[in-house]
Amino acid sequence: MNKILIISRQRDAYRRLLTQAQLPDLELTENQEEANILLADPPRVANSMNSYPALNWLQSTFAGIDALTRDNIRKDYMLTNIRGHFGQLIAEYVLGYSLDYTRHLSQYRQQQASGQWQPQPYSSLASKTMVILGTGSIGAHLARVAKAFDLTVIGINRSGRCDEPAFDRIYPLDGLSDGLALADILVSTLPATPETDNLLNADSLSHCRDTLLFNVGRGNALCETGLLKAANNGHIAHAFLDVFKQEPLPEQHPFWQHPAVTMTPHIAAESFPEQVFEIFTANYLRYLNQQPLLYQIDFTRGY
Repeated sequence: MNKILIISRQRDAYRRLLTQAQLPDLELTENQEEANILLADPPRVANSMNSYPALNWLQSTFAGIDALTRDNIRKDYMLTNIRGHFGQLIAEYVLGYSLDYTRHLSQYRQQQASGQWQPQPYSSLASKTMVILGTGSIGAHLARVAKAFDLTVIGINRSGRCDEPAFDRIYPLDGLSDGLALADILVSTLPATPETDNLLNADSLSHCRDTLLFNVGRGNALCETGLLKAANNGHIAHAFLDVFKQEPLPEQHPFWQHPAVTMTPHIAAESFPEQVFEIFTANYLRYLNQQPLLYQIDFTRGY
């Protein structure tokens, strides 16, 4: 009999779904010593991984698993994450804020409140280029949505290759500066790996020109002081940031009051329990039948 321990902010929802599913040979447990399966939010278990001696498989409830891939954490188990459900939410976030900025929607709301009738000049997104860092499931979905708005879409990844036809062009990571020079809208969907640490820094961002920057991947990719320099020098027109190196952001952090920064509290793409549990169920049945698990993490690559 497999024993599963649930460690999540949405624990009650997962317990309800598990009870309803009646999956074979699976029992809930509260005993850390006997649990061989964890369904968990990575940050909630990262500092206690040695407390689960029987662990064989951990199903993350998040797409981001960087809390579990640090050098000093055990890796003698199978780790799977969530994919395929976040692309639409990320696309809504990026296109929503892009339209709000370019069409001055929030500004008109402020003008309405103060009784102002003042048209603002604007341009269509159709004349712009979106550069997406990371061409996985999230980046590919965003590319398809962006094409529906008639943007030119460029992807940047490690290899310079991608089968997604929505990308007009793909640059390898060592061609980052060439890609950034074309970006009207720059979106990072990158995972947290040593390769992506501070990839967007003062030097790389200096190739941008009045660009809208979105970080909806992981906080490690953005050098925060580099962004401030790029914004102050006009390379970045505005930054929309949903992920940070430290969360919550410290109260005295300069981002809070900077006019060229919009922050959201890591909400661009929520893990909805029903969608997470759908993937867990598929993986559990594979686990029972000793089949390869969906979305298994390669610890050597970090994703």
